Amino acid sequence: MIIKGLKLSSVALVLSASAALTSGPVVHANPVKVNYQEPAQEIIDIVDAAPSPGGRLSPDGEMLLITNYPALPDITDVAADQLKLAGRRINPANYTVSQARYISSLELIDVSSGDTLNINGLPTDLKALGAAWSPNGDYIAIAQQTPKTVQLWLVDVDSASAKLWSNTPLNAVWGPRLEWRHDSSGVYSYTVAEGLTKPAQKTVPTGPVITESAGRTAPGRTYQDLLQNKQDEALFDYFFTSQISFFEVDGDAQKVGPQAIYSGLSVSPDDNYLLTSAIHRPYSYAVPYYRFPETTQVWTTSGENVYTVVDQPLADNLPIAFDAVVQGRRSISWRNDADATLVWAQATDQGDPAVDAQIRDQVFQQAAPFKQEPTKLLDLSKRFGRLLAADAQNVLVWERWWADRDEKLWLVDATGERQPKLVWERSWEDRYNDPGQPFTVQHDGRNLLYLNDGKMLLTGNGASSEGDRPFIDSYDLSSQESQRLWRSEAPYYERPRGLIDAEEMTFLMQREGVNDPADFFVRDIDDSKLTALTETPHPMPHTQGISRELITYTREDGLAMSAELYLPANYDKEKDGPLPTIVWAYPREYKSSAAAAQISGSPYEFVRISYWAPQYLATQGYAVLDSATMPIVGEGDARPNDSFIEQLVMNGKAAIQAGAELGVTDPERVALGGHSYGAFMTANMLAHSDLFATGIARSGAYNRSLTPFGFQREERTVWDDTDLYIGMSPFFHADKINEPLLMIHGANDNNSGTFPMQSERFYQAIKGLGGTSRLVMLPHESHGYRARESVLHMLWEQTRWLDLYLKDQQ
Repeated sequence: MIIKGLKLSSVALVLSASAALTSGPVVHANPVKVNYQEPAQEIIDIVDAAPSPGGRLSPDGEMLLITNYPALPDITDVAADQLKLAGRRINPANYTVSQARYISSLELIDVSSGDTLNINGLPTDLKALGAAWSPNGDYIAIAQQTPKTVQLWLVDVDSASAKLWSNTPLNAVWGPRLEWRHDSSGVYSYTVAEGLTKPAQKTVPTGPVITESAGRTAPGRTYQDLLQNKQDEALFDYFFTSQISFFEVDGDAQKVGPQAIYSGLSVSPDDNYLLTSAIHRPYSYAVPYYRFPETTQVWTTSGENVYTVVDQPLADNLPIAFDAVVQGRRSISWRNDADATLVWAQATDQGDPAVDAQIRDQVFQQAAPFKQEPTKLLDLSKRFGRLLAADAQNVLVWERWWADRDEKLWLVDATGERQPKLVWERSWEDRYNDPGQPFTVQHDGRNLLYLNDGKMLLTGNGASSEGDRPFIDSYDLSSQESQRLWRSEAPYYERPRGLIDAEEMTFLMQREGVNDPADFFVRDIDDSKLTALTETPHPMPHTQGISRELITYTREDGLAMSAELYLPANYDKEKDGPLPTIVWAYPREYKSSAAAAQISGSPYEFVRISYWAPQYLATQGYAVLDSATMPIVGEGDARPNDSFIEQLVMNGKAAIQAGAELGVTDPERVALGGHSYGAFMTANMLAHSDLFATGIARSGAYNRSLTPFGFQREERTVWDDTDLYIGMSPFFHADKINEPLLMIHGANDNNSGTFPMQSERFYQAIKGLGGTSRLVMLPHESHGYRARESVLHMLWEQTRWLDLYLKDQQ
């Protein structure tokens, strides 16, 4: 069946509809086959606009590598064969991540002169999955994807030329692994294992699949793409087994160690050792690969095991709390300033946040040759975050705790001569007072904390009541005082991307304005000098008349809120009057009202009209309230979800009032929409209020009994609080939804909890209760939609739905 007035193409998808997009509702008892549709040309042009280029500064700060990416792939690429194994999706044809995003072109810019260097000899059809600078900045390693393999290429920066480095196929099922030696003599990578017998992807079962439990507590959140049977185990072994290989710059290659399912590889700073991690059996059908048993070892560079750091067993019984961790050594890495010293964290509370303990984690170090006992660096009252050192006397250690949103930063002397010093303690929810993150510098191939006379350099988003204003600060670790060196100034939004020269105080910056796409610049802090390196044309000039404004308002309990208001070009509210409006949001949980009220984003960012968010609807005569804050606050001992519905309705009411009071929104013609947890929000809002005329819910979860061991940031199980799960599940309140709801879902959704069945069951509930709904299942799409055809059809569906239930209701 073809719906009248639709534009046809060659690929079909299934639409389940109780309201076809014609002049009025038409009931369909069965799914309707409809070809992919396209929206108006001005929307297509937004989708096809070139993505913003990326930039990667060389370690010596002399060159900038510009990476360009293609627009969306077509459905043929997205529909390529894939395997779903242990929580990963891979392309079995070439041992890559399924539907991998790739770099389509590269160029070099000389930072000092600004000259652009074209790289000669690159593959004609460049599809680089990764590009990695050598520590000395002389070379760039590239993992080039072809239909049947991943090749290793080498760029010589001095001659700006590229060549095929090796014909040995890389194994990129984890993404490309390009691990340079610190002396820049070559790169380690995973290569495809040899001599394995490929198992059949489909076999005749020889018996049932049986799993068994015998009183052992093993809660688990709702994972997707898990191993299902012995055949999946065999396929996981075959595709994920790899060989570590070393490729010398001069062309020689050698195998290192045995073949195994390697999940980690890093070179010691002195280049004498390799830290490797390998997954091994027994596998699990209940948890993803990162909970499988894993052995971490230290090898010589020839592949000889000299020290087994830990053999971590299957972790299928972790508590579901966000601060839960495995017992034993974890977060194992090299101390970045030392020749070959391991550091790791180890829980003292059995890895269980419910256990009462003053000390939660301990951080240890152990130097080569790893025969002496480890020494303790620090006791932590929270969970270990990360470690960054300038030298042995100046090591920074972060710790944080989810439950109270608290973070601590410590200054530690790894020699033990000085006691650890608390640098700061803060709520990591408090963006307005975020001191930032430190800059690093390269020295002898080592990435070190920049420290000069006891002062480090920090950069952050600079969130404020004016919006984000990124900054660079000097922070004295002794006095714990900071000095502002630079801050982004109107009418631009400028962000530091790297430290070029610490002595000259020059930084790589990315700057943009309302009508100026982001470009790369060199900023000299001392001289206040700014030099452009790139000049990017406006990717969608036809949208320049659309206005954007950051608006603030309050909900009825006094909590401050905000949204980005987009209005059509040449709109005059006095002449044109209030518009049909779409509010797009995503609920977020907070422990304090003060944190929830903080503004994010900048009014000076480039107005790049998004097709993923609803901003594109401004081209169709709609007002758009995008990124409308939907705070759910749990002060003190209260948890945010204890009053989820009440706060959600207050948020929706406040957003509509804000648009109406500005005179741009017709309060009788407002739609609500969101993706994932935003879809969950939309369905709940329609079920528990009559504020919105219609809704758009993409890739959501609607029945929380199907995610019984927690969802989003909820740590309670359905058995802890059954009423909470039922009360927050719009599926159980489908009888209250009396507004039309458009649902869109990727038929191949891989996100935890948002099974396609969630939308299918919810649609059936609304349909069975006599409600108005339309379900669109996009073939081959995951949680986010990648194919150009899918995205264009999504936009067509959304626009037609709003035209029918908002614009045409005037």
